[in-house]
Amino acid sequence: MATGKITKRTLDALQSGAVTGFLWDDELKGFGLKITAGGSASYVIQYRMGGREAKTRRYTIGSHGSPWTPFTAREEATRLLRLVAQGIDPVESDKQRRREAVDLAFSNYADRFAADCKGKGWSTLVTRSLHLHVKPVLRDKALPTITRIDVVAVFDRMPLEQAANRRNVFAVLRRLFRWAVSRGDIDRSPMEGMETPKAVKPRERWLSDSELARVWIQAAECHLCFGPIVRLLIATGQRREEIGGLHWQELDRSEREMRLSGDRTKNGEPTTIPLNDLAVAELDKVAGSEKWPSRGRVFPTATGAAFTAYHKGKMKLDKLLSKDGRNPVPPWRLHDLRRTLATGFQRLGVRFEVTEAVLNHVGGSRSGVAGIYQRHDWKPEKREALATWNNHLSSAIEAAQK
Repeated sequence: MATGKITKRTLDALQSGAVTGFLWDDELKGFGLKITAGGSASYVIQYRMGGREAKTRRYTIGSHGSPWTPFTAREEATRLLRLVAQGIDPVESDKQRRREAVDLAFSNYADRFAADCKGKGWSTLVTRSLHLHVKPVLRDKALPTITRIDVVAVFDRMPLEQAANRRNVFAVLRRLFRWAVSRGDIDRSPMEGMETPKAVKPRERWLSDSELARVWIQAAECHLCFGPIVRLLIATGQRREEIGGLHWQELDRSEREMRLSGDRTKNGEPTTIPLNDLAVAELDKVAGSEKWPSRGRVFPTATGAAFTAYHKGKMKLDKLLSKDGRNPVPPWRLHDLRRTLATGFQRLGVRFEVTEAVLNHVGGSRSGVAGIYQRHDWKPEKREALATWNNHLSSAIEAAQK
């Protein structure tokens, strides 16, 4: 094994003499220079972790050339060998550094977490929360280096009025860091000890019969997708994404039913919704006849994708309501139509269990032991309830048109 001081002069001599092999520095033990048959040179260190019995390991500092010269390579070798003396393996340290730069970079890690999430509703919430609120702040910061201060910065960036959103983002981040701990990617969650944002008072807004009738009437003047979606929300009480994402194969006119699989519902539970006269008539208009298509989206955009312009559609609908010559309608949201149906059912004497079945809401009568052993699907009761709701709506609409 050749030894000698590694300098620019010795390097030039070895390359010009076409010498191959290693030259080990006689001043800094473990620091070496490797020359190949092609004349290229690289700087290395050789060391053992754990005494003489341990296996020799070799770590390449880099090839000769900027930034590595005999002088800079010697300085780096000194630093690395000092780490070895402290029990830190440069090879493993370099692997961890590379892993943090790629695999544990927050943006990449967040995508893997989102892909692992189950349930359409939760998965959508995770993806949206990370994209809009978390990634713009944490970016590619290595997961093990994220501190509570970094997490707080995420919430500091969010508007104070988005109280419900703050709770959602908090839940997503808490689950992400717990997942990281369970995988061994971090030792502790930076959110340990953080207080959950205060709960938001549930919305109580529901539309009166006259307000609901006005919305139904003015919806006809809206976008050819948005208007029918609003009317179906009123007639069925289902969620916006479930109606807006409808496919014709999920609808059966002869059975007058809408059937949604678990991957199309927020809670992951499949559901069957009877279609009352108002819903069937609206779908007939969309289809252009009483014979519905067998496949394809019910509300496609020009590109064939699902309709998403809800904000724009709601703005137009509110504008139409403000000009219909009647009293102003207090602020409301599309989701309030779902609460309005539930409230209407209560006023009409519909059983609570039937209301939950229509809304496909797992809670109350459908949770706990009752949810396990009570398997009745309430199909006849749902059909009767929605027929009663249909008659109530029709009367309200007729009264509003006079």
